[in-house]
Amino acid sequence: MPSTTTEEPDPFDAIVDAPFDSALSERYLVYALSTITARSLPDLRDGLKPVHRRLLWAMRQLKLDPTGAFKKSARVVGDVIGKYHPHGDASVYDAMVRLAQDWSLRYPLVEGQGNFGNIDGDNAAAYRYTEARMTRTAIRLMAGLDEGTVDFVPTYNGEEEEPEIFPGLFPNLLANGSSGIAVGMATSIPSHNVAEIVDATLLLIDNPHAEHAQLMEVFHGPDFATGGVVVDSPAAISAAYATGKGALRVRGRFSTGRDAAGNWEETGIEKLGGGQWQLVISEIPYMLPKSKLIEQVAQLIADKKLPILEDIRDESDEQIRIVFVPKSRNVDPELLKESLYKLTDLESRFGLNMNVLDAQRTPGVLGLKLLLQEWIISQIDILVRRSQHRLDKIAARLELVEGYIVAYLNLDRIIEIIRTEDEPKPVMMAEFNLTDRQAEAILNMRLRSLRKLEEMELRQERDELLAEQDELQKLLDSPARQRTRLKRDLTALRKEYGPDTPLGRRRTTIAEAAPTREFNMDAMIEKAPVTVILSARGWIRGASGHEPLDKDYKFKEGDGPAFVLHAQTTDKLLLACDNGRFYTLGADKLPSARGFGEPVRTMVDIDAAAQIIAVLVYRPKAQLLLASNAGRGFVAEMDELLAETRKGRGVMSTKPGVRLMIVREIPPEHDHVAAVGENRKLVIFSLAEMPVMAKGQGVALQRFREGGLSDAITIRLEDGLSWKMGGESGRTRTESDVRLWKVARGAAGRMPPNGFPRDNRF
Repeated sequence: MPSTTTEEPDPFDAIVDAPFDSALSERYLVYALSTITARSLPDLRDGLKPVHRRLLWAMRQLKLDPTGAFKKSARVVGDVIGKYHPHGDASVYDAMVRLAQDWSLRYPLVEGQGNFGNIDGDNAAAYRYTEARMTRTAIRLMAGLDEGTVDFVPTYNGEEEEPEIFPGLFPNLLANGSSGIAVGMATSIPSHNVAEIVDATLLLIDNPHAEHAQLMEVFHGPDFATGGVVVDSPAAISAAYATGKGALRVRGRFSTGRDAAGNWEETGIEKLGGGQWQLVISEIPYMLPKSKLIEQVAQLIADKKLPILEDIRDESDEQIRIVFVPKSRNVDPELLKESLYKLTDLESRFGLNMNVLDAQRTPGVLGLKLLLQEWIISQIDILVRRSQHRLDKIAARLELVEGYIVAYLNLDRIIEIIRTEDEPKPVMMAEFNLTDRQAEAILNMRLRSLRKLEEMELRQERDELLAEQDELQKLLDSPARQRTRLKRDLTALRKEYGPDTPLGRRRTTIAEAAPTREFNMDAMIEKAPVTVILSARGWIRGASGHEPLDKDYKFKEGDGPAFVLHAQTTDKLLLACDNGRFYTLGADKLPSARGFGEPVRTMVDIDAAAQIIAVLVYRPKAQLLLASNAGRGFVAEMDELLAETRKGRGVMSTKPGVRLMIVREIPPEHDHVAAVGENRKLVIFSLAEMPVMAKGQGVALQRFREGGLSDAITIRLEDGLSWKMGGESGRTRTESDVRLWKVARGAAGRMPPNGFPRDNRF
């Protein structure tokens, strides 16, 4: 008996002997192309990715028109994944939800009913709870699907057909934008205002050679669903759109209020009682969840990284309202705004990357002009196909109308043929010269339709069809007429989405920001007066307010006052030591004056042997006169003396026995230097002879046979030289004529005027 068993094929026979790298690259290339062309990049012509196109097509098949009833989202998602899009239901539903969110899409394509998420970033309800239907915009995008305007392709299983693209005139790619990550490439296109897109398109239709700059005069830039302010310069925005690549800075919008003159402006400042105020945000940057922004700011407050901000409150309902409460009414509102821009996503960057699929399904990054030109070409192609489709319909109808006219004129004979002939169709065709379609149409007419056969009506319909046919033929034969027709249709679209309509009104402001001030954390210190007290033993403290400088302050036993000066908490203090080093302290960092303070050496690393000889308030661009006991010195810029670390900054180089002894601020009006030596000789020379240095020993101020420098000061020559008289009178004496002592820098000098202080100090 023969065996009925068949041998199993050897699985090793199916193994292909090929290099692994080439096999991998071939398969990965197929995957990459699929991702690029059938998933992640939008089509230039309708601005949709396949999943969005299939969603809307399924909703159209379900007759979810704007005027019709809503249907469960689950029904839509089920149809999409079952018939057109073999992917996960979650991804399809997420795509549908985004089409319905008016904070995600500038012109929503789906109208949702139920919980479709919110701007805080919360997710939508499950698709079994929500319902949806299409918006008028979606209907506009699909207009012409039944008019032979686009090709239909089989679905993934070959059971049904779906459109390759949507033919509507709505410029969805730029109007709603797109974002996606493919393999090796990505796309990121912001939404724009339809009226501006139409204006730029009309300009390009009228003048195909229009320059990019001309387009940017009517096409101003992004118009995000959530509003906000684009703060880049017009030149920067134009450059990004010229190439299709760039980045745009988007800021939230502060609510409107009245300025000092009573005019409305976007200050965001709400006045409260008692001079208090608060900042209010009414719009946030696109795609920024509101909850994330609030969490960011709350964390900054908790981490004390935003010390000028007291609190943040979310008072939003349907409208966004985020309130920022400053630490005190003395906080600079502009500084608070700049701080929020710098430290949070209240200012974010939107990457522009107009990477799309053209009519040949080829990906490419297109500039604005090229993108609009390609879109115009696709719309004219759709117009031509619609016209040709209508011509074919007219020709078919004309054929039937001609047959009906023949039937009307010979109605009795036709009835006779039908009654007497077994095969009436060939007899009718032969006798009246009818085509097969005409004869078939006459034979298929119901008896009740015979009464509708009236010659005048049939001839009128024929004349109307012939006139329409003539117009359509002229349209097909004339590119100029095609452009004119496209312009007419675009103008009608612009009226529907015009700037005076609720949906068409521009939401995002294009306004170049003022140059940002130099930002640092020190700038956020609340400004308040403080009195700085440094004792002879180096204990420092800060008393609130400006106390009298000659007040009897308390010190530790054996200690006493050394320096007392007025400052603001926002000031930097410069401490000069006799070893030539300068140290920097923040006035806000000083210990309280309720006690004796703290040793300054715990705050900065001053050498044990060094003595503090001056404490000054840092003033930008101010200058100091520095001089050593050896009679050498120079002019130093205060900006160069600030130290970032505890170790300070070495400024005057000193040798053994030489120490820095003179540190004096130079008033802007002073033009000469006066120096007196231990030998009581005085010299006065021009300040211009002193070099401005960042570091060094300096130059000789005065020549000494023996001894060194006692004191040095800057003066205004016209005012002469003044000094305080001894005794309790407190009078000041002035020597107005000091020409006797005016010499070149480095001279020996001569004895000072009579009455000059015996201690040789100015």
